[in-house]
Amino acid sequence: MLTRIQSLFAIHLVAILFGATGIFGAIIQADAWMITWGRALFAVLTLVTLNRVFTAMGRQHPQNGASWRTHWLAFAVSGGMLALHWVTFFHSVKLGGIAVATLGFASFPAFITLIEALFLREKVGGPEWLRLLLVSVGLLLITPSFDWADQGTEGLFWGVFSGAAFGVLAVINRRTLSRVNAFHVAGIQNGLVFLLLLPWVLPTLRTVSVHDWLLIAALGVVCTGLAHWLFVSSLRQLPARTAGLVVASEPLYAILFAWILFSQVPTGRMLMGAVVMMTAIFSASLAVHRQKTESAR
Repeated sequence: MLTRIQSLFAIHLVAILFGATGIFGAIIQADAWMITWGRALFAVLTLVTLNRVFTAMGRQHPQNGASWRTHWLAFAVSGGMLALHWVTFFHSVKLGGIAVATLGFASFPAFITLIEALFLREKVGGPEWLRLLLVSVGLLLITPSFDWADQGTEGLFWGVFSGAAFGVLAVINRRTLSRVNAFHVAGIQNGLVFLLLLPWVLPTLRTVSVHDWLLIAALGVVCTGLAHWLFVSSLRQLPARTAGLVVASEPLYAILFAWILFSQVPTGRMLMGAVVMMTAIFSASLAVHRQKTESAR
C-alpha cells in the first residue's frame, strides 16, 4: 500500500500520464479507431497482470459489495461510451491538435451537470450553472474560428463530443457501478472497447507499423493500465475530491507537452479560454471538497 506522500506523488503522475495521452494520439500514424482498439487491448493485459500480481502477493483489491454480473446493461452502455470517448478524442487530436482536443474534452464536467439536471432531475444550484456558463465561454474563446471548414474548429467539436461521451460514462460509473471493484470495472469496460471495435480494425491490422504498435503498447500499458492502477491505489490514502482536483490539471500538462514537443504555441485567446475553463473546473472540485469537509465536522 502506498503511503500518503507516495499517493500524492502518484496522483500527480496520473495527471501527467493522462495529459500525455494526446501526445501519443498526435505521433501515432494509425487512425483513431486503431489507436483506441490497441489502447484497450494493452490496458486489459496490464490490468489482468496487475490483478494476478496482487493475488499472488495476497494484496488483491477487495470487492466493494456489488458484483459486475448484476450490472451487465450498465457495463454494455459504459463500454460503448468509453469507446466513443476515446475514438472522438483521438480524432479531435488528429484534426485540431493536442491543446484544442484536450480543452474540448475538459468540458465534460459541464455535461455531467446537464445530464444530472435535465435527465436525472437532480437539483443543480446557481454556482453549478455559473460554472457551466464559464465552461461555455471558455470553449468559445478557444474556438479557432466559427467556420466549419476550419479543421481546428472541427477538431474542437469532436473534442467536446468526446467530453460529452465521458460525461455519460462518469455518471454511469458514479450512479450504477460505484460499488463494483474498480479494477473489474476498468478491465470489463476496456475489454468491451476491444470487442466493439474489433470488426472495424481487423481489415487494417496489417497496415500498422511496428513503430506504431510500440507506441500503442506504451499508451495502453503506461497511460491507461498503469495510470488506472496508480489512481485506484492513491484513493486508499487520498480523498476522491483531492485526487479529482489534481487530475483536473490534465489539460495544462497536455498544452505544456504540445508546446515543448511540437511547438504548438497556444494563442492568447486559447490561453484565456483555458484559464476560464480550468477556473470553473477547479472551483467545482474545491466546492465539493469544502462541502464534504464541513459535513464531516
